[in-house]
Amino acid sequence: MLFLTAKDTVDDRVSGLDAGADDYLIKPFELRELLARVRALLRRPPTLESSPPQRLRVEDLEVDLDNQLAIRQGRAIELSDKESLLLAYLMQHSNQLLTHEQIYAQVWGEGEKASSKPGSNVLAAQIRLLRRKIEAPGEPPLIHTVYGKGYRFGSHSEMELG
Repeated sequence: MLFLTAKDTVDDRVSGLDAGADDYLIKPFELRELLARVRALLRRPPTLESSPPQRLRVEDLEVDLDNQLAIRQGRAIELSDKESLLLAYLMQHSNQLLTHEQIYAQVWGEGEKASSKPGSNVLAAQIRLLRRKIEAPGEPPLIHTVYGKGYRFGSHSEMELG
């Protein structure tokens, strides 16, 4: 970013550079100088200002949220939008009881109109679909139902008290 401005105090230049400018050119200026500064900026290597990939890992399950992909026991598991949101929320709160209300508020949003709020069995159906995808036969279950309350994510052995 190149600032072209009539503001010429040192404070103005410092503010502009601190605000993100790569260069700061004060009017009036010569066209040759402007072109030289633009060429100098274009010679810089491009920077990728992307955030690091969002990945979560609990037990033997890893989730790449950017690509909506889970990996467990070497299996790649494609996830839908809701499955990604739901699984991420469960994993971020592993070994904690999450109530139905907490999950609805986080995954479906509190601000949604009453007509667009999911029915009472939608969460149970989503959990069932998610279990089928991430819990293959012979693998320990990761999503546990706490009847009448909600769900808990994590290995059962870690949750046992004693």
